[in-house]
Amino acid sequence: MSRIPQPEVHVEGQHSPEGTPVGVAGGVERARLRSAAAALTSLVALAATGLVAGPAVASTSAGPCALPRTPAHHSLGVDSWNSAYPRPDRNLDAVMIFLSFPDSVPRNSPDELAADHFPATSRFFERASYGKFALRPHPQRQWVPMPKASTAYGIRRDWDSARRGAYLRDAVTAADPAVDFSRYDIVYLVADPDASGVDADATKVVNLDRPLTADGTDIKRVVTVFERHPPDRNVLAHETGHVFDLADLYHRPADGKGDWDTYVGDWDVMGSQFGLSPDLFAWHKWKLGWLDRAAVRCVQKTELITLEPVAAAPSPGGSLGTRLAVVRTGEDTALAIEARASTGNDESTCTEGVLLYRVRAETASGSGPIEVLDTHPDSEACWDESVYPPLADAPLVVGETFTTPGAPGERTRVEVRDRTRTGAWTVKITTA
Repeated sequence: MSRIPQPEVHVEGQHSPEGTPVGVAGGVERARLRSAAAALTSLVALAATGLVAGPAVASTSAGPCALPRTPAHHSLGVDSWNSAYPRPDRNLDAVMIFLSFPDSVPRNSPDELAADHFPATSRFFERASYGKFALRPHPQRQWVPMPKASTAYGIRRDWDSARRGAYLRDAVTAADPAVDFSRYDIVYLVADPDASGVDADATKVVNLDRPLTADGTDIKRVVTVFERHPPDRNVLAHETGHVFDLADLYHRPADGKGDWDTYVGDWDVMGSQFGLSPDLFAWHKWKLGWLDRAAVRCVQKTELITLEPVAAAPSPGGSLGTRLAVVRTGEDTALAIEARASTGNDESTCTEGVLLYRVRAETASGSGPIEVLDTHPDSEACWDESVYPPLADAPLVVGETFTTPGAPGERTRVEVRDRTRTGAWTVKITTA
């Protein structure tokens, strides 16, 4: 039998009264369902630093505009990789384990629930990575019975650490006879969505300071899935992004009021799984190893650059062209410039054009490590579909120019000159 120790669960910055890190790693936010008290707790959970920067792994994409990785949880530094996380620059295998409870008879089969997420999630990452990464799901075909009723675990967004630990321990113990955990890089624990004690707002990535051990393998993090059937769109792409050390990009209002999508709006799945343009920012693709130095242009003077849309497939010859232009603005900050178009993961986008955003490598997950610049502050778009209409028209179009705010000598001027016959944008970038 595998050894299943008592898990020590780690949240992004939240600590128990005894000082032992406990909790969950940032999951998808459903702002309209969250109480003010829950929102305040979530804010406190991210006030402190989570996992430390960890051991570095050399990056082949480092350059003069590559921000350093900092101790901030899910730091967006790209000069090295945190080896505590699997890097999706190779194919990874994920097991889906379906958990039933003695107080509920599942209404759906494991195959039906697996189809809620796959192949859509694998397809999302295949497109986002330009075919460089494959997420290979291995859904189990049978329900795994849990030893306790669903109500016994107290499942909810702000979960009691002892009950959460009991849930994880019971789930791995129950699944262990039928699952060889040593075969998998990622573990998805999918609860019966109709069990009375299952809270659909509790889907999370749980980091374990003291890993569970099964089949001679340390299980360092688990994706706990409590989604309805059918689930929120792209929810598993968002949660899997955390497994790859990507940060939450939404805003957490301290009082639970206001909009949660003010930082990036629709423009990245790590901001909202409901976004109209959910493909990952080019900066994220650089961090994950899907963009190399040839696809990233470091701008240190006035340059004329042709930007290929981030979500566009590679050319027939495999070339990506330039997907990201970067202006270094400080030791831990940069201005990123990329093109977005209605293609690939962004096929449902509201607007097309050249998008500008600030990157802060020292800012932790959930606190605004990326902020899209609103180049049209007096207007909005797609009010009936966008998660945040004021940023839905953030991109510049041909003939428009935007100068970033700041003191003289610290501003960058971006002028969109033309759009090529192939759909790329010609951009003149002038640094101070």
